Amino acid sequence: MTLALFEQEQGYQPLAARMRPQSLEGYAGQEHILSPGKPLYEAVVAGLPHSMILWGPPGTGKTTLARMIAKRADAHMEVLSAVLSGVKDIRLALERAKEERDMRQRKTILFVDEVHRFNKAQQDSFLGAIEDGTVIFIGATTENPSFELNNALLSRSRVYVLKSLDEAALIQILDQTLGDRERGLGTRTIVLTQLQKSRFAMAADGDARRLLNLLELTLDLLTVNDKGEEVLAEDMLAQILQGNVRRFDKGGDSFYEQISVLHKAVRGSSPDAALYWYCRMIDGGCDPLYIARRVVRMASEDIGNADPRAVEIALSAWDTLERLGSPEGELTLAQAIIYLACAPKSNAVYEAFNTAMAEVRANPGYEVPMHLRNAPTKLLKNLDYGREYRYAHSEPGAYAAGENYFPEQLKDTRYYFPVERGMEDKIRQKLAYLRSLDDTSSVQRYHK
Repeated sequence: MTLALFEQEQGYQPLAARMRPQSLEGYAGQEHILSPGKPLYEAVVAGLPHSMILWGPPGTGKTTLARMIAKRADAHMEVLSAVLSGVKDIRLALERAKEERDMRQRKTILFVDEVHRFNKAQQDSFLGAIEDGTVIFIGATTENPSFELNNALLSRSRVYVLKSLDEAALIQILDQTLGDRERGLGTRTIVLTQLQKSRFAMAADGDARRLLNLLELTLDLLTVNDKGEEVLAEDMLAQILQGNVRRFDKGGDSFYEQISVLHKAVRGSSPDAALYWYCRMIDGGCDPLYIARRVVRMASEDIGNADPRAVEIALSAWDTLERLGSPEGELTLAQAIIYLACAPKSNAVYEAFNTAMAEVRANPGYEVPMHLRNAPTKLLKNLDYGREYRYAHSEPGAYAAGENYFPEQLKDTRYYFPVERGMEDKIRQKLAYLRSLDDTSSVQRYHK
């Protein structure tokens, strides 16, 4: 698709499409990369584009920015959507770009929307054209490029991170739309209160496209006041925004960032922040059962034996959620999250498990020591299976001091180091006492 076709207006266009900014002056937000002195801003103003990846949530202006760059550079533009385009489309776009370069000595901006949806081979197909200058590549993605894009493509492009639009930027877009007689609402005089604008901005959740789509929904619901102005009744606004779900990509970057920060808030003993992120995920449509499974993991990984009740409470919350469903069961899960955030913390079990697994994978499969083997038959007894095994309950304090339960090669290995917090501090003291008995015992299974 060429730029001319990309810009062509055919019949009805949504308000969001009509209101795409035509210049940097009308571009709202992204001041961290589009302010004077910033490399991208200076490149756009100078008409000197370079290959880049624009990474950010939906509705933050990635496509609009690509169009601006091409227009400012007076470049031919080819547009591909990784959702709709295939190998044939890529080949034709590169052929047209080569023709522009060879026949007209003109640059081509190749814009690929949702570039992360292309597979490795498709992404690699752009490399030669980027290398020889046939195209200046601009990819747009909502996913983390580090995980979703080939290293070869990343190494030839600069990554710019676009942020969700804040309330001020969204209200700026609203004001521009309400005041634009050509592309916006024509001759209509629509007046929104500042509170209504803020409510629109909040419902848009950082997405300019969603903002203007919501505004467009209101156009047939306006009434005329005694000044001849079209206004929006509060009950109508409430109906429009009712049930509006905030942005939450259940399989994307935002999803993993939010479950990660929920886990970090629990680990950091911040019940209020943990509750906030939990509610954000529920509000965004996340399956609460997924969160319940992760909460059990938090209980084991970050609390462990410092408070063994944490796992029980997490499992009970999961069970309650399955029994009651949503939304009734969500309160119990919130209770568990707050409990975990307030509980004493220890990752000693987590570290011990990982260390032991690393040991097992790095060493041979040592045999079970003879004295620890079962001897259910006469033959095995004759082979000394279980000989000299010390039954702990027959020993003083039900502890066989000096005994070893490791393979001989791993005697005295330690994986578990309890912390001085909560129940685990008592475990630490007990283990220290038992080790002192081992050190003074006259019985030593393996000599040092």
